[in-house]
Amino acid sequence: MAAAHTRTRPSCSGKTAGRLGAIVFRRKRRHMVTLYGAVEETFGTVVIILAVIGALVAAFAYVGSGRLYDGIGKGAFSLDRPDQPKGPQPGTAAYDAEAEAETRQMLEAKSAIRVARGESALDIDAEYAALMAPSAAGRDEALREEVRQLVIARNERRARKGEPPLDVEVEIDRQLRDLGV
Repeated sequence: MAAAHTRTRPSCSGKTAGRLGAIVFRRKRRHMVTLYGAVEETFGTVVIILAVIGALVAAFAYVGSGRLYDGIGKGAFSLDRPDQPKGPQPGTAAYDAEAEAETRQMLEAKSAIRVARGESALDIDAEYAALMAPSAAGRDEALREEVRQLVIARNERRARKGEPPLDVEVEIDRQLRDLGV
Protein backbone atom coordinates (compact mmCIF):
# COMPACT_ATOMS: atom_id res chain seq x y z
CA MET A 1 0.00 0.00 0.00
CA ALA A 2 1.15 3.50 -0.79
CA ALA A 3 2.11 5.90 1.88
CA ALA A 4 -0.36 8.69 2.44
CA HIS A 5 0.69 12.31 2.35
CA THR A 6 0.31 13.74 5.75
CA ARG A 7 1.76 17.13 4.98
CA THR A 8 0.20 19.43 2.34
CA ARG A 9 1.38 22.69 0.92
CA PRO A 10 -1.02 25.36 -0.29
CA SER A 11 -0.81 26.01 -4.04
CA CYS A 12 -2.36 28.40 -6.56
CA SER A 13 -5.57 26.42 -6.74
CA GLY A 14 -5.65 25.34 -3.14
CA LYS A 15 -4.85 21.79 -4.12
CA THR A 16 -1.93 19.87 -2.78
CA ALA A 17 0.06 19.71 -6.01
CA GLY A 18 1.51 22.54 -8.08
CA ARG A 19 3.26 25.85 -7.48
CA LEU A 20 2.98 27.87 -4.34
CA GLY A 21 0.23 30.44 -4.46
CA ALA A 22 0.18 34.14 -3.72
CA ILE A 23 -1.21 33.58 -0.29
CA VAL A 24 2.01 31.88 0.74
CA PHE A 25 4.12 34.78 -0.49
CA ARG A 26 1.88 37.27 1.29
CA ARG A 27 2.39 35.37 4.52
CA LYS A 28 6.14 35.49 3.99
CA ARG A 29 6.75 39.21 3.49
CA ARG A 30 10.25 39.00 4.75
CA HIS A 31 11.44 38.51 1.18
CA MET A 32 10.13 42.02 0.38
CA VAL A 33 11.22 43.90 3.48
CA THR A 34 14.88 44.22 2.65
CA LEU A 35 14.28 45.08 -1.01
CA TYR A 36 11.57 47.64 -0.29
CA GLY A 37 13.59 49.31 2.41
CA ALA A 38 16.65 49.59 0.17
CA VAL A 39 14.66 51.11 -2.69
CA GLU A 40 12.97 53.55 -0.36
CA GLU A 41 16.27 54.72 1.04
CA THR A 42 18.00 55.17 -2.33
CA PHE A 43 15.09 56.65 -4.32
CA GLY A 44 15.81 60.26 -3.37
CA THR A 45 19.51 59.84 -4.06
CA VAL A 46 18.84 58.33 -7.49
CA VAL A 47 16.47 61.16 -8.42
CA ILE A 48 19.00 63.82 -7.40
CA ILE A 49 21.84 62.09 -9.27
CA LEU A 50 19.72 61.78 -12.43
CA ALA A 51 18.70 65.44 -12.20
CA VAL A 52 22.34 66.55 -11.88
CA ILE A 53 23.41 64.34 -14.78
CA GLY A 54 20.53 65.67 -16.90
CA ALA A 55 21.49 69.27 -16.08
CA LEU A 56 25.11 68.60 -17.07
CA VAL A 57 24.06 66.98 -20.35
CA ALA A 58 21.74 69.92 -21.09
CA ALA A 59 24.53 72.43 -20.35
CA PHE A 60 26.98 70.62 -22.63
CA ALA A 61 24.35 70.39 -25.37
CA TYR A 62 23.61 74.11 -25.06
CA VAL A 63 27.26 75.11 -25.20
CA GLY A 64 28.03 72.76 -28.07
CA SER A 65 25.04 73.78 -30.18
CA GLY A 66 26.03 77.44 -30.66
CA ARG A 67 27.93 76.80 -33.86
CA LEU A 68 25.22 74.45 -35.06
CA TYR A 69 22.50 77.08 -34.85
CA ASP A 70 24.75 79.69 -36.45
CA GLY A 71 25.07 77.43 -39.49
CA ILE A 72 21.33 77.07 -40.09
CA GLY A 73 20.38 78.71 -43.38
CA LYS A 74 23.94 78.90 -44.57
CA GLY A 75 25.42 76.71 -47.23
CA ALA A 76 25.99 76.36 -50.92
CA PHE A 77 22.61 77.85 -51.84
CA SER A 78 22.56 80.65 -49.27
CA LEU A 79 21.99 84.17 -50.54
CA ASP A 80 24.17 85.92 -47.97
CA ARG A 81 27.51 84.19 -48.36
CA PRO A 82 30.49 86.55 -48.16
CA ASP A 83 32.31 84.73 -50.99
CA GLN A 84 29.27 84.83 -53.26
CA PRO A 85 29.81 87.03 -56.34
CA LYS A 86 27.53 90.03 -56.34
CA GLY A 87 25.60 91.13 -59.41
CA PRO A 88 26.20 94.40 -61.19
CA GLN A 89 25.31 97.62 -59.41
CA PRO A 90 21.89 99.13 -60.22
CA GLY A 91 22.03 101.88 -62.82
CA THR A 92 24.99 100.44 -64.72
CA ALA A 93 24.82 99.16 -68.30
CA ALA A 94 25.53 95.59 -67.14
CA TYR A 95 22.64 95.79 -64.68
CA ASP A 96 20.26 97.05 -67.38
CA ALA A 97 21.37 94.29 -69.79
CA GLU A 98 20.85 91.63 -67.12
CA ALA A 99 17.41 93.04 -66.25
CA GLU A 100 16.41 93.05 -69.92
CA ALA A 101 17.60 89.45 -70.38
CA GLU A 102 15.64 88.28 -67.34
CA THR A 103 12.51 90.15 -68.42
CA ARG A 104 12.70 88.60 -71.89
CA GLN A 105 13.22 85.17 -70.31
CA MET A 106 10.07 85.69 -68.22
CA LEU A 107 8.10 86.72 -71.31
CA GLU A 108 9.35 83.69 -73.25
CA ALA A 109 8.22 81.40 -70.42
CA LYS A 110 4.82 83.11 -70.38
CA SER A 111 4.56 82.61 -74.13
CA ALA A 112 5.52 78.93 -73.82
CA ILE A 113 2.79 78.42 -71.22
CA ARG A 114 0.23 80.03 -73.55
CA VAL A 115 1.33 77.79 -76.43
CA ALA A 116 1.07 74.71 -74.17
CA ARG A 117 -2.53 75.69 -73.36
CA GLY A 118 -3.31 75.98 -77.07
CA GLU A 119 -3.39 79.79 -77.18
CA SER A 120 -1.41 81.98 -79.54
CA ALA A 121 2.20 82.82 -78.72
CA LEU A 122 3.10 86.25 -77.40
CA ASP A 123 5.08 88.78 -79.41
CA ILE A 124 8.04 89.07 -77.03
CA ASP A 125 9.32 92.39 -78.41
CA ALA A 126 5.88 94.05 -78.28
CA GLU A 127 5.26 92.79 -74.74
CA TYR A 128 8.70 93.98 -73.62
CA ALA A 129 8.10 97.41 -75.15
CA ALA A 130 4.73 97.63 -73.40
CA LEU A 131 6.31 96.72 -70.06
CA MET A 132 9.11 99.25 -70.41
CA ALA A 133 6.95 102.09 -71.77
CA PRO A 134 6.27 104.98 -69.41
CA SER A 135 2.93 104.75 -67.69
CA ALA A 136 -0.14 106.15 -69.37
CA ALA A 137 -1.14 109.74 -68.67
CA GLY A 138 -4.42 108.69 -67.04
CA ARG A 139 -2.63 106.51 -64.52
CA ASP A 140 -0.15 109.31 -63.80
CA GLU A 141 -2.98 111.73 -63.11
CA ALA A 142 -4.75 109.24 -60.87
CA LEU A 143 -1.53 108.66 -58.95
CA ARG A 144 -0.89 112.39 -58.73
CA GLU A 145 -4.43 112.92 -57.36
CA GLU A 146 -3.95 110.18 -54.77
CA VAL A 147 -0.66 111.69 -53.63
CA ARG A 148 -2.38 115.10 -53.47
CA GLN A 149 -5.02 113.68 -51.09
CA LEU A 150 -2.30 112.21 -48.89
CA VAL A 151 -0.41 115.53 -48.76
CA ILE A 152 -3.60 117.42 -47.88
CA ALA A 153 -4.34 114.92 -45.08
CA ARG A 154 -0.76 115.31 -43.82
CA ASN A 155 -1.18 119.12 -43.81
CA GLU A 156 -4.35 118.75 -41.75
CA ARG A 157 -2.50 116.61 -39.19
CA ARG A 158 0.36 119.12 -39.11
CA ALA A 159 -2.11 121.98 -38.54
CA ARG A 160 -3.66 120.10 -35.59
CA LYS A 161 -0.18 119.71 -34.08
CA GLY A 162 0.54 123.39 -34.62
CA GLU A 163 3.21 122.77 -37.28
CA PRO A 164 3.38 124.86 -40.48
CA PRO A 165 1.68 123.31 -43.54
CA LEU A 166 3.69 121.98 -46.48
CA ASP A 167 3.48 123.43 -50.00
CA VAL A 168 1.14 120.90 -51.66
CA GLU A 169 2.55 121.01 -55.23
CA VAL A 170 6.19 120.88 -54.11
CA GLU A 171 5.46 117.97 -51.79
CA ILE A 172 3.56 116.08 -54.53
CA ASP A 173 6.49 116.50 -56.94
CA ARG A 174 8.95 115.35 -54.26
CA GLN A 175 6.96 112.22 -53.41
CA LEU A 176 6.47 111.29 -57.06
CA ARG A 177 10.19 111.78 -57.66
CA ASP A 178 10.95 109.53 -54.66
CA LEU A 179 8.61 106.90 -56.10
CA GLY A 180 10.43 107.05 -59.44
CA VAL A 181 7.41 108.22 -61.44
